[in-house]
Amino acid sequence: MQIYFASRDGQSRKIATHIAGRLAARGIAATPTDLAEATPSAADLAGSPLVVAIMSIRYGKHLPEGLRFVETFKSLAAPPPLVLASVNLTARKPGKDTAEGNVYLRKLIARNGLAPVLATAFAGRLDYPRYGFFDRLAIRFIMLITSGPTDPTAVVEYTSWDKVDAFAAQIAAVAAEVAAPQTGDEEA
Repeated sequence: MQIYFASRDGQSRKIATHIAGRLAARGIAATPTDLAEATPSAADLAGSPLVVAIMSIRYGKHLPEGLRFVETFKSLAAPPPLVLASVNLTARKPGKDTAEGNVYLRKLIARNGLAPVLATAFAGRLDYPRYGFFDRLAIRFIMLITSGPTDPTAVVEYTSWDKVDAFAAQIAAVAAEVAAPQTGDEEA
């Protein structure tokens, strides 16, 4: 299984790698794949029993490589089950860490007609010292208007790793369900 991710500052990569590790502990091979380095083809996605995507937000929008991934996925005539996670600082607030409560994830799903079997939002990491001048200034402004930390030396890990672990367990359950032979009543 591939876990596709789109990341600028590395948190989505870190989450994808963490999930891959948790899946491996359950006997499920999963490889994190950076969408900025390798864009899957429609055939790649169509041939997968389960597609997992973890996409981050930058300045209120999912990253371009993540959106290209979504375009490819939604072009499939018979898409496999989709697991979707959005990584953003808005998810640091109570109720904003769900598919229903996170405006970015909700809009992504609605605008693209997606029907993920699992969807969630993870809070990201705020790391002012790592950002360039413009990014630091823009993110501080966003934090000011959303009542977040504005100290230019602040580094805050908002990601709930327990939530990531729980999501990995849900992915494992879906993967097992997808892999299970389908049985049904064959009487006529």
